[in-house]
Amino acid sequence: MGNIEEPLLPKKQYPNCGACKWAPMLQPDAGIPYKEFFYLFLLVLVNSIPISSLYPFLYFMVQDFHIAESDKDIGYYAGAIGAAFMIGRALTATLWGYAADKYGRKPVIVAGLLSVIVFHTLFGLSTNFWMALFTRFFLGSFNGMLGPTKAYASEISNQKYQALGISMVSTSWGLGLVLGPALGGYLSQPAMKYPNIFVEGSLFARFPYLLPSLCNTVLAIALLFIVFQLPETLHNHDIADVEEEEYAIEQPSGVMIGDKQEKTSLLSRKAFIGSIAIYCIWSLHDMAYTEIFSLWCVSPTSTGGLSFTTADVGEVLAISGLGLLIFQILFFPPIANCLGPIMATRLASVLSVPLVVTFPIIATFHGKMRWVILNLASIGKNILSSMILSGSFILLNNSVPQEQRGIANGVSMGVVSVFKAMGPAGGGSLFAWGQKRQDAYILPGNELVFTVLALVVVLTVISTLEPFLPRSVDHPFTNDDE
Repeated sequence: MGNIEEPLLPKKQYPNCGACKWAPMLQPDAGIPYKEFFYLFLLVLVNSIPISSLYPFLYFMVQDFHIAESDKDIGYYAGAIGAAFMIGRALTATLWGYAADKYGRKPVIVAGLLSVIVFHTLFGLSTNFWMALFTRFFLGSFNGMLGPTKAYASEISNQKYQALGISMVSTSWGLGLVLGPALGGYLSQPAMKYPNIFVEGSLFARFPYLLPSLCNTVLAIALLFIVFQLPETLHNHDIADVEEEEYAIEQPSGVMIGDKQEKTSLLSRKAFIGSIAIYCIWSLHDMAYTEIFSLWCVSPTSTGGLSFTTADVGEVLAISGLGLLIFQILFFPPIANCLGPIMATRLASVLSVPLVVTFPIIATFHGKMRWVILNLASIGKNILSSMILSGSFILLNNSVPQEQRGIANGVSMGVVSVFKAMGPAGGGSLFAWGQKRQDAYILPGNELVFTVLALVVVLTVISTLEPFLPRSVDHPFTNDDE
């Protein structure tokens, strides 16, 4: 193994360059940028909540649109709405990545916050299927902030604390995907759930799915003002007129300033392709599971569901979110350091297979026993999912040299968005199909649904094995890995 690449700081400071002003915080003896990490945590949270907050009430939302011929067809329309966000993001993620590399991280982050404020609010005001579909699509199309925030996490601190920055992103992302449905479950249909607060004929009675969107919008508006206080980490001065020996520097994210060396193509890096494969396959499963779990919880007991209200779903996911937060803070770092990212990802994937298959059995229990088992299963599933996502983020960064991490994250976001779009669409269709084969001899109803989900997890396990994933990604990229 060679030496791990260390970021070099610019020899000359430019007073009008935000990245140059921030350079002292990148010195080896600099401390942890607590405030910036906290703001980064909130940025990722406000970005991830809209992705999943609709799932607890999506069944009822489609039902209110009166577009499905029967309740058994609701899954098809719910899947289309759920997939629209990721389809939009898949089409534009690479463009937003290039914009972040050209104009800076902050402009792209601001654009993402504005998209949440406008389109997520409009989604809550949707009165028909097509309005809901297109507002979700535009939300995904104009929100390209996740890739830049992942790059920003490794640019905002010195080498010693970059792993902590990446951990903040993955923790916030996983927490948002859990808290989003909890928020949607508790706050949707408020006039029905809380008639003493939201009277009949009020704004939230006319638009029963607006309140969850507005809560996230308020946080996005607050962050819109805060984000301007964050430092820009992309150097914005013209390097063409600067002597080459003075500017053969590298930003912590790996964006080379003035570097003229020819770089190996990302697509020729086997480790990069293998890391993306894990990220894509698991994201396909995770988005499908998120859609199916909420649909399964609110579906009637006569079809193998739990007949939960949206508030019930929200409570389960809120408990799961608390368990996930505790695990990520206290247990994941030592586990990842002990096992390494490959083994941690593989172990979590293996454990997920039997857990997913057992979900239909939970519906056969009753009362408090069912409630306890469901919460334990949900906590376990979300913890394992977070381990796999965190591991895939580390593997992705380890698979390329520092000067290619920015574009690598942009490419990965574009590719994975396709799979994340397939997840809700495929999950909704799979659930609807399962509802129509309740009397099948082999894998009836929900048994088929969760078995297919488990088979996708098996593919994740396989993708962590050699020769698909080289062992070299268990450590940060070195020059010897070329």
